[in-house]
Amino acid sequence: MPILLFISLFTLVDFVILFSVGSQIGLLTTLILVLLTGVAGLHLIRKEGVATLARAKQRMNAGELPSGELLTGAALIFGGALLMAPGFLSDALGFACLIPTARQLLLRALTWLGLRAGVKPQAPHNDQETNFTQQDRWSGRDQKPHDQASSSNSQPLEGDFISRDEPFNRR
Repeated sequence: MPILLFISLFTLVDFVILFSVGSQIGLLTTLILVLLTGVAGLHLIRKEGVATLARAKQRMNAGELPSGELLTGAALIFGGALLMAPGFLSDALGFACLIPTARQLLLRALTWLGLRAGVKPQAPHNDQETNFTQQDRWSGRDQKPHDQASSSNSQPLEGDFISRDEPFNRR
């Protein structure tokens, strides 16, 4: 519900600014500015999108996950959608999503706001929590001890067992 309220207020303020500026500079000038920001936004999206895709391919070829590039791609899509919407406030936020330095500042601000709002980052998995060793994982002994079982039912689960020595035969 709060996000819907925020989007509604943002749209309302954006239209108020658009109409206020339009009444001061004229209808034709306002339309030209809105169209120019859309064209400039499309140009920046194409330029930054190609560069982001190239960086993502580089990281994938190096065997790394392109997580930063995925976040950048999402920001580009969001910025492009804002630039397509008529309004000067949405255009300003859209350009901020497209310009790399401003995008980094926005991401820091959003991270700060998310942390201040009580959203805590997820803790990485801790192997000490389950008392597994790497040898246990590879040997197949990665079951929790009976006293640490998460469910109250201690009955074994039924299933098929495929030996690694035998080839897999589909029935």
